[in-house]
Amino acid sequence: MQKRKLLSVGVLAIAGVAIISGCRVGDLTTTVAKAVTARPTPIPNGSITIAAVGDIMLGSTSINESFLPPNDGRDMLKAVTPVIAAADIAFGNLEGPMLEGGTSAKCAALAVPNPTPTPTPNPNEPPKPIRCFAFRMPTHYGQYLKDAGFDVLSLANNHSLDFGDIGRISTRKVLDELGIKHAGSDRNKYSTAYLEAKGKTIAFIGFAHNTVVPNVNDLVFARQLVTAARKKADIVVVSFHGGAEGIAAQNVPRQTEMYVGEKRGNLPLFSRTVIDAGADLVLGHGPHVLRGMEIYKGRLIIYSMGNFATYGMFNLKGAQGISAIFEITLGDDGKFLTGRIHPTKQEARGIPVLDPTAAAIKKLRQLSTADFGRSAPKISDDGTISGDRMP
Repeated sequence: MQKRKLLSVGVLAIAGVAIISGCRVGDLTTTVAKAVTARPTPIPNGSITIAAVGDIMLGSTSINESFLPPNDGRDMLKAVTPVIAAADIAFGNLEGPMLEGGTSAKCAALAVPNPTPTPTPNPNEPPKPIRCFAFRMPTHYGQYLKDAGFDVLSLANNHSLDFGDIGRISTRKVLDELGIKHAGSDRNKYSTAYLEAKGKTIAFIGFAHNTVVPNVNDLVFARQLVTAARKKADIVVVSFHGGAEGIAAQNVPRQTEMYVGEKRGNLPLFSRTVIDAGADLVLGHGPHVLRGMEIYKGRLIIYSMGNFATYGMFNLKGAQGISAIFEITLGDDGKFLTGRIHPTKQEARGIPVLDPTAAAIKKLRQLSTADFGRSAPKISDDGTISGDRMP
């Protein structure tokens, strides 16, 4: 799998998006200059570069088509494609099923034509529509993920079951037909995905906080899955969907987190446990905000990569609207070598673009230092991640 492209291709792609978006010709030089700074960094021979992002939900038909992006989603990922597609492997968390039809237990009221709107306390206000936080992406949106360069997706999260087993089966079928690997769809057959890159085998294991998929609270089973993957793969990557959600959940506690009555993991304990068992990289998602990073035994842990591309139904205010593409370079032995934070934000109702304010870099540096001290990686102003602060 050789996906690295010439720098000029990525620059032209981003510049083209800028023109389509309405930038003046006089602004083009500035736009291209910013695009250059967002390109992947050179890597040593024999190493593997992984581009990782957090939650992806490209639009939902679970209520009606007003929750789908413009132009049927064709342009939604274009501004970030050059960075994603340049990596040897690109990973993300697919937050919800890809399915045509079906019903959701979460949205039983919406199965009735013209459902009664929820009551509003002010009779002078227009009725508020029923909101159902069950997600269902059109199946043809899978091609947009393929075109953006994604190679493997986690299906281990609390929305993958929004349309029951039929939704999980449909999602796997869509991804299989596109050649996109998937991990964490259930506890057994679909827990681990294996990919080949640069002559190496890389395993991805997906965890979440329900009983259908590998559970982030079950450390014994987590060790077993990592140990099994270690026997087959040169590099093992663990992905987890865990932790509380929202603005108040930006810091990482060293205890089991509870949210809406669910145990969502003691994430520092989980992450160190899987690394002790043989994992080389831990990628977190679920809180819908960025969380800090640490380095443990020479391995990088990212506790939350935030909302990456979540159209129409997510709260994207403040910290919930900023995210990043994490470019991570691992050595032959899986050890963390270097990385790069490509800061992003979501515009309008949830379209990801590169963020010239670099808000994610500043936020990640602040959170990493506050939560992990000397075990936090060093994060430079340009987003470079290094292990200089390792104890």
